[in-house]
Parts: sequence; C-alpha cells; structure tokens
Amino acid sequence: MLSGDQKTGYLSAVIRLLLIPLLVYCAWLVESFLLAGYNHLFTHPDPTGLVMYTVISCIVTAMILPVIVIHRAFITGAVNMFQIGFRSARRTVVACSLAGIPLYAAFALANPFGTDKGAFLSAFLLMLPTAIAAVMICWVVAGTHVQAFVREGGSFLSIAVGTVVTSLLFGIMSLALGIAGTGRDALFWPICTGLAAALFFFAVRDVYATALLVAEANVFLSAGSIGPLWIHTPANVIPVTALMSGVVLVGIHWYLSRHYATIPVPVKMREQGL
Repeated sequence: MLSGDQKTGYLSAVIRLLLIPLLVYCAWLVESFLLAGYNHLFTHPDPTGLVMYTVISCIVTAMILPVIVIHRAFITGAVNMFQIGFRSARRTVVACSLAGIPLYAAFALANPFGTDKGAFLSAFLLMLPTAIAAVMICWVVAGTHVQAFVREGGSFLSIAVGTVVTSLLFGIMSLALGIAGTGRDALFWPICTGLAAALFFFAVRDVYATALLVAEANVFLSAGSIGPLWIHTPANVIPVTALMSGVVLVGIHWYLSRHYATIPVPVKMREQGL
C-alpha cells in the first residue's frame, strides 16, 4: 500500500511525465491534421498553407511549447540536456556527420526521384520542418518523459518502452499527415521508421542528427504522394520554411544551453554525496 505522500507523488509524476506530454502530442496531432493532412497539403501545393502549417504546428506547438513543458522536468531532475539531445557544438557536428552518411548515400545512389537530384533536395527541405517537429514532440518531450517515468525499472526497460511508445506516436503522426499515403502499409512503414529513429535518438542523443534522418525517411515515405509542383517549381517557400524551422531550433538550443546546462559531477564528489 502506498502512503498518502507516495500516492500524491505518483499522481504528480503521472501528470507531469505522461499526461502533459500526451496532451501536447494530441494538440500537435490535431493541428497537423487540420493544417496539412485534411487539406492534403503535401499533395496539393499551397504556399500560404505551408507557411501557416510550419509556423503554427511545427514551430509554435512542436518546438516552442515543448520548451515550456520540459522546464518543470529540468527543475525536478527528470531530464537533462544530454537526455533531450541538445549537446555541445562539437558533439552535434559529429552526430550530424554520422547521420549525413546515409543521407548522402540516398541522395546519390537511391534517389526515389531517379536522377533528379533537385527533386530530392526540394522534398527533403519540404519534410524538414515536419521532421524537426516530430523529433521535438515524439522524442524530446514524449520519449524522455516516458523514460523518466519508468526509469526505476532499469535502462533496458526505459529504452524499450521509450522506443515502442515513440515509434507508435510517430506512425500515427505520419498517418494524420498522409505522408505515407493510404493502404495496408500506410501505418506499417512509418512505425518501422519510428523504431529506427527512436533507437538512433536514444543511442546518439542528438536532435539535429535525428531530424536529418527523419526528414530523409519522410522523403522515401512520401515520394509517391508529394505533388510534383512542390518539387519542380523554381520559386517557392520550401527553403524559407526549412530555414525558419532550423533557426528556431538553434535558438531553442541556445536558450536551453544558457538556462539549463548539465554540469558533470566528479566521481569523488558523487561518492561523498556532495
């Protein structure tokens, strides 16, 4: 039997680590569906709609709101900068270089658009805001909070539960956006992609590198459903929306680094309980 204080603490943990992240995810999912999935945004070009989707769903709800959510998690010690995937500049460059290997291989050898390298680049930039948003919601918020909730079960359980839960969240998001089209495989391949992305994130712990891989995966998932005008129109807003998302992500990294730096504690001090 749990005591009154234990019940209160458990309920507080459920609200902070499960309920609030789930509500943020649901808000992002509904917004993404209404602004992109319902209108088939990625199939039918709409520059104004893309800007609205990027600003409202990808930036405000999926990037800025999570900073507010993890504020409490930082204070309570549930998460730290390492766990949410914001690392030093040097570590980020190494991780992005690692992610760049399969990205370049796909670009050069397995382009779903054939020999049209420009189409691949346009599709990649089109999917980048969604990829950054997915990483921030599914792994930075939901994944780390779920892991914190089951942390007492050990690292294996924590990673396993975090991987399964976040891959399902990513798959549902892809279905809501219509990225993978329709049919029997509409949910299967996004979940597989989510599993791979989750394992990569929890192993490398880098937001930027994971976002690059997710954007690449989304190109392959959506190659058959992206409207040709999105990737063949010379002047469009795709680079602008990708740049907006990237700048905001860097700004968030800078803000968190200044306010929530993780300070390593020397082994001797830990052993002394300091």
